[in-house]
Amino acid sequence: MEDWMIPSNHSVNNNSSNLALGFTSSVVSVILFGSNFVPVKKLDTGDGMFFQWILCASIWIVSLVVNLILRCPKFWPLAMVGGCVWATGNITVVPIVKTVGLGLGLLLWASTNLLTGWASSRFGMFGIDPEVVERPYLNYAGAGLSALSAIIFLFVKTEVKSVTSESETTPLLRNSINSQEHAVTDASWVDKLSPLQRRIIGSVMAIVAGVLYGSCFIPVLYIKDHSKNNESIYAGASQFDLDYVFAHYSGIFITSTVYFLIYCAAMRNRPKVYPEAILPGFISGFLWAIANCCWFLANNYLSAVVSFPIITAGPGLVAAMWGVLVFKEIRGLRNYLLLVLAFCIVLSGSLLTAFSKT
Repeated sequence: MEDWMIPSNHSVNNNSSNLALGFTSSVVSVILFGSNFVPVKKLDTGDGMFFQWILCASIWIVSLVVNLILRCPKFWPLAMVGGCVWATGNITVVPIVKTVGLGLGLLLWASTNLLTGWASSRFGMFGIDPEVVERPYLNYAGAGLSALSAIIFLFVKTEVKSVTSESETTPLLRNSINSQEHAVTDASWVDKLSPLQRRIIGSVMAIVAGVLYGSCFIPVLYIKDHSKNNESIYAGASQFDLDYVFAHYSGIFITSTVYFLIYCAAMRNRPKVYPEAILPGFISGFLWAIANCCWFLANNYLSAVVSFPIITAGPGLVAAMWGVLVFKEIRGLRNYLLLVLAFCIVLSGSLLTAFSKT
């Protein structure tokens, strides 16, 4: 038998190292994504616009540090589009929660996020090359189980206490002298909708948000795939996903800033700014940024078709565990049994997607 037909120990060890790095990154990403909103759990963030801007500022700072550590790799503006797409989807979260609630909203956008990200990588949508796995039937089953786990979380009932303290619900920028003349009412366009309209509009927004979330990595994958074509403007671009973090996060921060300025103009320069959310918002953004960096690494070492089912399904379980162990929001034997079932399904789906790669 020819020597080239026998895999070398070096290539086998290298593949094993990549898998270990990929799955380790996935685990860290799942834990941090499931925990990043814990710092602001008991704080009122109002309509969410100010909180999102603080969150995105923290995200950009982390990307700046990562960029310096990587010695400032080439900046590809197309990678910013993924950040713009993510930030656009993220501003819909508060209206979604107000119209259909967190349970149904999370189910819809998490499932759509999973399926969009997985399918675009598996079948090569939007101009990117299709990902090939050794055992595609295991990959299909893993993605299906991951989506099923999101449905189970819908049936877990939570007991959440609202935040009503005056210090946390009073905006920082409020002109008390002219309050009668210029007071901004808390009523929004959502309050004017009928129950049916709320459900329809909220569901559509959740699905759109999921598609946007699931599409945010496509520009980076597009650049990497077209870097192999010498005639492409992306010829020679880096194959290391983390090299695109700074551009991606810059797109997030710029887009969120534009949306926040539009919001300020719509509020007649009286935005609702909550001072208690500033520091926790920065911590939340830091955790999210590290989690997403780990997702970039997981995409690099495993491919998106493997990482998406794991990283989109896992955080729901971690968040639920916070609710059980710390915040005591989830109680009762029925809810505990559902969480155990969800855990088993998430674990099974993750293992199937893992085995599909090996």
